[in-house]
Amino acid sequence: MKTNWSCLSNLLVRMKRPYCRIACAAIVALSGLVAGQVRADERQLCVLVPHFKDEYWLSVAYGLEKRAEETGLTVRFFEAGGYNALARQITQLDTCATLGPGAILIGAVSSDAPDLLAAVQKAARGRPVIGLVNELHSDALSARIGVDWSEMGLLLGRHLAERFPSAGRPQEAVFLSGPPEAGWVAPLEDGLRRGLSGSAITLTATYGADTGTAEQLRLLETALADHPRPDILIGSAPAIEAAMALFAERTDRPLLAATYLSQSVARGLVGHRVLAVPFDDPIAQGKLAIDAADAAMAGHGARALIAPRIIVFGEGIEAEAVKLSPADYFPKLD
Repeated sequence: MKTNWSCLSNLLVRMKRPYCRIACAAIVALSGLVAGQVRADERQLCVLVPHFKDEYWLSVAYGLEKRAEETGLTVRFFEAGGYNALARQITQLDTCATLGPGAILIGAVSSDAPDLLAAVQKAARGRPVIGLVNELHSDALSARIGVDWSEMGLLLGRHLAERFPSAGRPQEAVFLSGPPEAGWVAPLEDGLRRGLSGSAITLTATYGADTGTAEQLRLLETALADHPRPDILIGSAPAIEAAMALFAERTDRPLLAATYLSQSVARGLVGHRVLAVPFDDPIAQGKLAIDAADAAMAGHGARALIAPRIIVFGEGIEAEAVKLSPADYFPKLD
């Protein structure tokens, strides 16, 4: 039988005895607990990310925190632990919803997993949900922050194609990327292949895994076992970090190009160890996400993708040109 807590508490209020008023207060509090509700904190934001094993996400988090401080908002970070942690991210999303935040920002571990889409739909009934960086195919989102990853691949491919035109010596390239379920992986590869079209570079093999450093190092070792002497390695930031370390003392090292930027890859660019990287300004994306959440909480959603402009950095750039999170930065996690 469903208890009508409101009617019962009103009845006790009409009774003049002090203990009845105390009982009323207890019933009101209990009704909130029974419903699984807590008082909403509309100046608090929940942020869910795949992981912080990749330095890229640290720069996103840094941008989130800096803009939140400027706008009087607070952020709580939840790290799923990797792109294979779908169940954990769904649980974290449900947890976030019970905290009563003003909005939820989610860097999704999957673009179209049915259970995650259902959890997003449910969470969005009570507050805005903002897509953060990674593609998420949900109509429940109030806004989406992130670049077009096919453009990231396309611009990198074009840059490399200019360096290695079709008239030059053929170049064998091996591609190391993220897991197939991540929404950015397929568009990135598609754009890269289109950008390389008509050049001397041929992608002879593609490998994918979670984008932690350990996982990408194992991926690199597997790729080199299959293709011992590639001319070019194109890969995620952790993959290129691993390649820089692996080939540091070797003269037969392949040329390296990363598909996005991290602090370690930036140092490789400055030191002429990395050919090129497309830069999508993860700090700016974090700041844009806070602005979008603030606007959504005020009732102003955004249909179009909100993103900074992508540029391509070539080797030998000045260190000051790269804006990423401080080397010692790490957000507090829930």
